[in-house]
Amino acid sequence: MASRQQIKRRIGSVRNTRQITKAMQLVAASKLRHAQEAVVRPRAYAELAREILTRLRQIAADDSEYRLFTARPVKRRLLIIITSDLGLAGAYDANVIRAMIAQAQADRDKNIKTSVITIGRKAAQAASHINGIEVEAVYNKMPDKPSADDLRPILTSVVGLFADGAIDQVDIIYTKFISSISQQVQVQRLLPAGFDEVELDDELAHADVEPDAASLIKAATLRLLESQIYQGFLEAIASEQSMRMLAMKNATDNASDIIDDLTLEYNNARQAAITQELAEITGGAEALK
Repeated sequence: MASRQQIKRRIGSVRNTRQITKAMQLVAASKLRHAQEAVVRPRAYAELAREILTRLRQIAADDSEYRLFTARPVKRRLLIIITSDLGLAGAYDANVIRAMIAQAQADRDKNIKTSVITIGRKAAQAASHINGIEVEAVYNKMPDKPSADDLRPILTSVVGLFADGAIDQVDIIYTKFISSISQQVQVQRLLPAGFDEVELDDELAHADVEPDAASLIKAATLRLLESQIYQGFLEAIASEQSMRMLAMKNATDNASDIIDDLTLEYNNARQAAITQELAEITGGAEALK
């Protein structure tokens, strides 16, 4: 059995850890509130953007600018992986990395080469240790609320590779925020544009295009694709903060349970020491008689 001094030191250490996890829980809760507001506002726009891209694909010609709507046999696929930089968010990063590995394995079975663009240090670390995956670019320390200038280099790289024929398909892997206790890993098609099929209502399915299809495709396609990356990043940030808050709450609760167990052990050891001292005093008194 550990001595009372050792138990006391362990209690102090666990209390310090609990203070840290509690502080991290509160910080994550505050960030989650802002991230949740940020992800909900543009979600309707992002969904409409997917519908518009589907409609544009239906009317786009194969010779449209950059050929972004042209499907071709897939020999090389690019995955955009969104994870965190810091960790300590439960299974958040592990779920995304597991999906990345599954997609790479599926490509390998089809003799398709897999490349990745990683957003977040955790994805970059994982991709560098997986055979058969080529890392095209790494983006770390992205702001929680990225601007168009932060995300445009990613889109420019992706569009350039697709237009040049270096890659034949682009997908985004991120964690969709459903609620504070529910998040789901998503694999969403980015290029060729409009192939992430969504159901169109009659108004959009038969909408007239003005001034003409070519002008609309030229003006709107890149902005609509940018909105898909932007929304995926916002969903990932909200999911990360939600899972970090829950992970830190669980850590805080576990620390409290450990403190209770150690306190009971300390009291038992203290009581045993007192009983031992009383027995020695009583024995000494009897010996004096």
